[in-house]
Amino acid sequence: MKILIVGSGGRESAIAVKLKEDKRISKMFFAKGNPTTSQLGQNVYEDSVEELRDFVIKERIDLTIVGPEAPLVEGIVDEFKKHNLKIFGPRKKAALLEGSKAFSKKFMQTNNIKTAKAVVFEAYQNAIDYVRLQKFPLVIKASGLAGGKGVVIAENLAEAETTIHQFMIERIYGDAGIQVVIEEYLSGFEASIIAFANGSELFPCISAKDYKKAGNGDVGPNTGGMGSVAPSPEFTAEHYKDFEDNILAPTLKGLQAADIRFKGFIFFGLMVTANGTYLLEYNMRLGDPETQAILPLLENSLYDIIMDCLEGKSIDLKWKDEKSVCLVMCSGGYPRNIETGFEIKNLDKVEHSQVLFGGARRMGDKILTAGGRVLSLVATGATYEEAREKVYKDALSIQFDYGFYRKDIGKF
Repeated sequence: MKILIVGSGGRESAIAVKLKEDKRISKMFFAKGNPTTSQLGQNVYEDSVEELRDFVIKERIDLTIVGPEAPLVEGIVDEFKKHNLKIFGPRKKAALLEGSKAFSKKFMQTNNIKTAKAVVFEAYQNAIDYVRLQKFPLVIKASGLAGGKGVVIAENLAEAETTIHQFMIERIYGDAGIQVVIEEYLSGFEASIIAFANGSELFPCISAKDYKKAGNGDVGPNTGGMGSVAPSPEFTAEHYKDFEDNILAPTLKGLQAADIRFKGFIFFGLMVTANGTYLLEYNMRLGDPETQAILPLLENSLYDIIMDCLEGKSIDLKWKDEKSVCLVMCSGGYPRNIETGFEIKNLDKVEHSQVLFGGARRMGDKILTAGGRVLSLVATGATYEEAREKVYKDALSIQFDYGFYRKDIGKF
């Protein structure tokens, strides 16, 4: 079997490492990949949907797995299916659940899915007038794709007005800010659940905890994720039952009612409050860095799971009785103005964790920083503390200029 994985982050590195366990896979290609994937297969530089389609046809690729959201929203699955190419991911219609927060919020409201109260705005002045009448804090979201950064918790009116202006007028996230979603602030803790979809059923994985803020103690700007643990220690069986009854089941019913059928991943971003579990967002792909923490605990063959889903079969997910911790090391300035191009040193001194590159590139015999989230360190153990000790011990060894990471991932 020959496989193409689309994407270049830590998530794609984790997928590749898991698939490498399967001896039936003869070769893996990565578009565009990173220094981890180049060791596991071949990085290629096709980029557009059309280029990727032509590459798959030319190389006779047996299966394509899509990592990031942008090609899904662009319609890569629809294009591949026109040519009878096997691909795992949602069609464009289903990808809108991530590509448009306005669309997904309406879907939640229509299908009685437990979520925060919210209003969608297309006109700048209407959004300004609305926030002037509200109590704070409020959550303001750019409706479109913003790399996980288009969400602001506004503590007061001035912050709300500035955020709306940045999103809708300054367009700091481009067309993502054409619409904004303004919703009530929910207090509690976040949890993530990723599920496999086989076209008619959803099969949830174990829960994960993602650390979104840049600073220790969960302060600072939102990021794409500074680390994760699995399973989430805070997410109890009672919380899961609430999720199952009030989010998972009505989501599946809503998908069927709207004739949105897909074979791929669906990610549930949750907030657990004193009043129960609420849905914050859908992603229509694996999360990053949740994937890095979850996949090492999966006992099944990832290849078998994906193939069974593509054939419409039910699956039985099995998990190791261990804990997993993922620590993300970042470039200076992340998530704002980042500084890159610095050599990553002492990688040969990493002894206890798996290094999964993301925002990095190879130049000769050196590996340089090339993005905000440079690499993930992942380890498992009988306890969170055991896994945590491994990644932090290795983080002390790795050096690159201006690099930083949170010191409290997996600390409870």
